[in-house]
Formats: sequence, structure tokens, C-alpha cells
Amino acid sequence: MTITRWYPIREVAALQNRVNSLLQDIAGTDNEPVTAASFVPAVDVYEDSEKVVLKLEIPGIREEDVDIRVENQTLSVRGERKFEAEEKEENFHRIERRYGSFFRSFSLPTTVDTDAVAATYNAGVLKLELKKKASAQPRQIKIGAAA
Repeated sequence: MTITRWYPIREVAALQNRVNSLLQDIAGTDNEPVTAASFVPAVDVYEDSEKVVLKLEIPGIREEDVDIRVENQTLSVRGERKFEAEEKEENFHRIERRYGSFFRSFSLPTTVDTDAVAATYNAGVLKLELKKKASAQPRQIKIGAAA
């Protein structure tokens, strides 16, 4: 009998690589360069039997500064948070909020109807609802009588 040494860290690293790959497939790839002024808004993605939902945190960004597009089964969201220059004579001691442009893209499953996308913006959260095609909806199959 041969004794083989077990390396748990190697297995954890392999699992991490698989999870990263899966998340990259879901999130898509950034095709735009990242600049020092850019930021990446946090996003939640979930689905139910009727739709896929994305929620992006983009507080401080006006609706007219956000561009949402669907092309070739890819959903793209880009926008810009503009620096708010204060009219006062006071000097800033600290600026921690991020300003500049952002870009996120997401590969959509073929079960999504790209013509049925709804967007709402409330309290700094952009919510995108993408309806699934009727053929992707679950349906019950009745059992027929045997012949």
C-alpha cells in the first residue's frame, strides 16, 4: 500500500480557482481599462423562476449619468460620479468617497429575454430586472394514462 501525502492547502486553492472562474463567468469581463479615478460598484445578482435581478450600489450618481445597454447577450452598465466642488472657503481634510467613471458588464444566460429589461433607481441602488424567456419558465407536466 502506498501512502500519499495530502496537501489540504492545494485543494483549497483549487476550489478557490474554480469559484473565481465561476464568478468571472457570471460577472463577465471588464473590457475597459481601469484608471486611478475609477471605482467598481458592488453588485448582487440573484434569480428566481421568472427573472434575473442585478442590484448595483451607485449612491451619489444621477440617473442621467448612468448608461445601460444590452448587446450580444451582454449587459453593460457605465456611469460617472462627478466631484462635488463646494462653494465654501473651507478646505477638505479628507476625501474618501470615490469619484470618476465606472463600467461593469455581465454575460447573460440565453434564458434571459434581452428585450424585457426593466431598470429602477432608488436610494442609491440601481435595480435591473431581466425577465426569463417563456421557454425557460418552469412548467408542470401531467402524467397521462398508459396506452
